Amino acid sequence: GFYRNIVLNNPSKRNALSLAMLQSLREDLLHDVKSKDLRVIIISAEGPVFCSGHDLKELSSEDDVKHHSQVFEICAEVMTLIQKLPVPVIAKVNGLATAAGCQLVASCDIAVASEKSQFATPGVNIGLFCSTPAVALGRSLPRKVALEMLFTGEPLSAQEALMHGLVSKVVPEDKLEEETMKISHKICESSKSILALGKATFYRQMAQDLDTAYKMTTQVMADNLTLRDGQEGIEAFIQKRKPVWSH
Repeated sequence: GFYRNIVLNNPSKRNALSLAMLQSLREDLLHDVKSKDLRVIIISAEGPVFCSGHDLKELSSEDDVKHHSQVFEICAEVMTLIQKLPVPVIAKVNGLATAAGCQLVASCDIAVASEKSQFATPGVNIGLFCSTPAVALGRSLPRKVALEMLFTGEPLSAQEALMHGLVSKVVPEDKLEEETMKISHKICESSKSILALGKATFYRQMAQDLDTAYKMTTQVMADNLTLRDGQEGIEAFIQKRKPVWSH
């Protein structure tokens, strides 16, 4: 009951982020998210492609600008929602992640990838520059690495993605489930309320200058001590026992 597994399950269309897929993903991310039992959300996919990005058939001239804007707006909403959720979100990647699919990986809090995975933003090659994926990439990768991906469309290997910080870990394909669950189990040992506070604070301070970030986080640390689980953790440490979280 501590894990929610969200599976992109349209392999025949390379798990493209159609409008319907994005709406479903948003609904699944938000479902009962405040439940005390929910601690981790894992996003994975069926088939050899984790996610190919937007469904290009929905972006053709057959649909009007209003429809195109709706697709991009809900995509941006989903990507920002991931970082606003009170629980960690892990991308479990086993295959190719391109364009908005690469954006999805970059937007998750943690990403575990198999050795065969690749990551690319090839929109430039079809005349649709990956401007929205660039938001997530530019905040996850060194600027010159992100821009090379965006300008050339060439993929990063799993090991290159690890080296540059796009993913957290790279493991053999047969160890992907085990490693993802190992991280999830470790997260579940901590207090949900403390993790929620920490996650929200992390993303908030990342957008601030150094002095403002320290001023804000100093207050958060003091606030953290007023929480029931904040006191429980310290008391348990002093008493040399395992904490009993209220979450």
